[in-house]
Amino acid sequence: MGKKANEAIGQTFEFEQGGRTFICEAEAARAGRTDGWWWFSVTPDPRGQRYAPFRMAPDDTRANVEARIVAYYDELLVRRSQPATSNHWGRRPGAGAAASNAAAAAPAAEPQAESAGTITDLDE
Repeated sequence: MGKKANEAIGQTFEFEQGGRTFICEAEAARAGRTDGWWWFSVTPDPRGQRYAPFRMAPDDTRANVEARIVAYYDELLVRRSQPATSNHWGRRPGAGAAASNAAAAAPAAEPQAESAGTITDLDE
């Protein structure tokens, strides 16, 4: 596979690693571009998706493509296992933390008496 990147288009290969079977294919980019992407699918994958994690490069070899694909998929599984984070589009990142920090830094207000001018003794 040490050919020019566009000469590898159409090549397909399969390999096993960690109890998973990866099927890889070099495909041309859409819209008449001359570059291509490495696509792969993996079994078992509960989502049954195909992935295109990186473009083809002139110095690609089967060994380095396999290593990059496995590293990408392992990292994807780690990201999927993390708890979801909410980044609401209407709030700037960190805005909630900044408001909390400002409230914590403000001096505490003096307690106010409920009824003005009357003081009662609780020991009576």
